[in-house]
Amino acid sequence: MMLLHWNLAALLFFISPLLHLPLVTHAASTSSPITQPRIIFMTSSDDFDEYEDDDDTDTDKHRPTPEVLTAVRTNVLHQEPKLCQYDPCLENQKPCAEQSGCLCPGLSSAHEPPHPPRIKALLPVNAGENQGKIEVQWCAPSSVVSSYRVVVEGHDSDDLKFDAELRRGLLESVEVGTKVCVEAVNTAGSSTPSDFSCKRYDSPESDHKLFAWVVGGGVVLLLLLVIAAVILWKHKMCQRPKRNAADGLGNPSYSTEGTL
Repeated sequence: MMLLHWNLAALLFFISPLLHLPLVTHAASTSSPITQPRIIFMTSSDDFDEYEDDDDTDTDKHRPTPEVLTAVRTNVLHQEPKLCQYDPCLENQKPCAEQSGCLCPGLSSAHEPPHPPRIKALLPVNAGENQGKIEVQWCAPSSVVSSYRVVVEGHDSDDLKFDAELRRGLLESVEVGTKVCVEAVNTAGSSTPSDFSCKRYDSPESDHKLFAWVVGGGVVLLLLLVIAAVILWKHKMCQRPKRNAADGLGNPSYSTEGTL
């Protein structure tokens, strides 16, 4: 009996490695394989985009397609700015600020004195009920103006005022050479006199006299030149016969080299 037990024990000792061998091989076959990390080589941005496109092929199918906007070309017409029909030398015209669709000249602020206006002419009135008076004409400055004032040299106390829409006024008889100035006025003050806002009165009669003297002097100078030219011509004509007579009376036998 003991011998039988010893035989069974020896048999189990030899058989047991054979029984565990399939289990070991099965365990080795079922164990998870060792994975190596994936190495991605990036050469350029395009390759990276292609790699992403390959991985996201399924998601791109469900992604909405972007809307393509087409460029629309519009022709823009560049027009030159149009100036308003406004003449600063004309009176009783529509203010430039009330005109639409055009550009007006810039104006200085109403809170500062205006720029000096430009005096245009000093003309005598030769007919009508205002005969003998002097008409002064001016052009408006680029400023806010409420009225105009005409100052005559030597008559500062008799300054004349005119409305902002007017561009001319009448003065009493003014002596030749008198200085006349036009000033613009607003709530901030009056303009400062300048070379183009003041002018001395010259009578048209004196201008005609000066013109007559100039023309007369020119005619006299021309006559003097003609007379001088005639005298010189006669003097040359008188000298020619004398030379011819002297040449004809010479002795043909006379020679400077010696006697014949």
